[in-house]
Amino acid sequence: MSTDNVLLKVEGVGKEYDGNRVLKDISFTLEKGKILGLVGENGAGKSTLMNILFGMKVISETGGYEGSVYLNGEKIKFKSPVDALKAGIGMVHQEFSLIPGFTVGENVLLNMEKTKKSLLSKVLGKRVETIDLPEIRKSAQKAIDTLGIQLDTETLVSEMPVGHKQFIEIAREINRSQVKLIVLDEPTAVLTESEAEILLRSMRLLADIGISIVFISHRLHEITSICDTIVVLRDGLVVVETPSESVDVRQIAEWMVGRDVDEEAKYIRPLVKIDEKDIIFEARNLWVDMPGETIKNVSLKVRTGEILGIGGLAGQGKLGIPNGIMGLFASGGEIFFEGKPLKLNNTLNALQSGIVFVSEDRRGVGLLLDEPIDWNIAFNAMQVQNKFLKSYLGGVIKWRDEKAMKACALEYIKSLEIRCTSQRQKARNLSGGNQQKVCLAKAFAMNPKLLFVSEPTRGIDVGAKKLVLHALRKYNEENNTTIVIISSELEELRSISDRIAIVCEGKIFGILPPDAEVVDFGLLMAGEFKINEEGEKIWLR
Repeated sequence: MSTDNVLLKVEGVGKEYDGNRVLKDISFTLEKGKILGLVGENGAGKSTLMNILFGMKVISETGGYEGSVYLNGEKIKFKSPVDALKAGIGMVHQEFSLIPGFTVGENVLLNMEKTKKSLLSKVLGKRVETIDLPEIRKSAQKAIDTLGIQLDTETLVSEMPVGHKQFIEIAREINRSQVKLIVLDEPTAVLTESEAEILLRSMRLLADIGISIVFISHRLHEITSICDTIVVLRDGLVVVETPSESVDVRQIAEWMVGRDVDEEAKYIRPLVKIDEKDIIFEARNLWVDMPGETIKNVSLKVRTGEILGIGGLAGQGKLGIPNGIMGLFASGGEIFFEGKPLKLNNTLNALQSGIVFVSEDRRGVGLLLDEPIDWNIAFNAMQVQNKFLKSYLGGVIKWRDEKAMKACALEYIKSLEIRCTSQRQKARNLSGGNQQKVCLAKAFAMNPKLLFVSEPTRGIDVGAKKLVLHALRKYNEENNTTIVIISSELEELRSISDRIAIVCEGKIFGILPPDAEVVDFGLLMAGEFKINEEGEKIWLR
């Protein structure tokens, strides 16, 4: 490879957050006019790497990064995304940044508006120049034509389908002067199959006119069909950098999750065929309107006493399942618990029925941050089940049983190894791992029949992860409590679950035993095939 043709060079880049190393000596190159596919499991380091490349504030505010990044042979270290844009790097994020009340043309030229001079502006300066709408439409149309698509520049964005909005975002980036590199972060995640095909063709058109692209996608068949090179991240390391020629999706899936592909792991129990009389929970055609984690149509049965894992890539809907069932986001469909219909959109009803939820948002939803540990552990049981209360005058007056609250808190502090100064320490002052243990204790204190636990080990260290998973397994075995664990960590699910359901595109694409081939989990997550009720694979690509 000629160094003259290298646009982007990443050399020895590393990054850590609060002692947690998320990138370790990352190195790769991208040539001018080429498309690089960047793939990896959740938590592999893709987002952090792109944040470094685009100069996101979170990087500089957390101590910066090690290593070097070169653009056209010059070392760069952007302080903000504005610097990156000026250097010719554009980025299209998963979340749209369009103004619904503006037209397509106005959004494409946002902050790059064409103006025209007037007599007044000649006296008072550029700030009183007027918007040149015909020139805006002309410039926007040129960018849209470059993508090879048809969009009306005068249409309001609020009246357009989601797929078209993605093209507007890309058109805005290529409209910038001297654009050299565009980062596309899961651009096809919101697109239909036909829209995705149009986008892939547009990407090739951009590459042909000399614009380089970093393409992040969980749809592995897109990676193999459009990319010139593929970089695979795993656990913060580049494990593979290769030309895409002759690489298939199965090989990429193995690289992504490869640490255990050929190893036989040990699991708690073998997969058992579900008997209808053993069903404790059933969802039929469940939909959940949770931003970024929408569920479209999920039907699922959970057996009494099992640990069911639910996995999938970020944004595919797995987090929407428990949040919808617990009434935290609007939902519909049918839910049955212990053979009886359960009202949706009613958190109190779910809790009173014996369904408890440990949220992925422990600080925002799970904890009373400015209250002590004992209050946090006892609060839901007190409010919903009247536990930890003393009754006076035949129940007319109820008062907190501080002694019982303390005893309960001390029990869980010991059994879950919660590191704290005392049961009166405020939850805000605990580490992330210990906050998560308090959330578990809060759930256990309610003696749930069914426990949903969402991202139980997110953001906590290895030692705390082990304790949390052990606590869940032990609670399940000792109480025969049914547990549903939603996690982005596949190996975590394989280590504890009896069955694992994989969510993709807002639906369950299949359920596998934990000792199934790891590559099959990867292909399910990528939406390459589905598994029907008979356990047969139905290939979609």
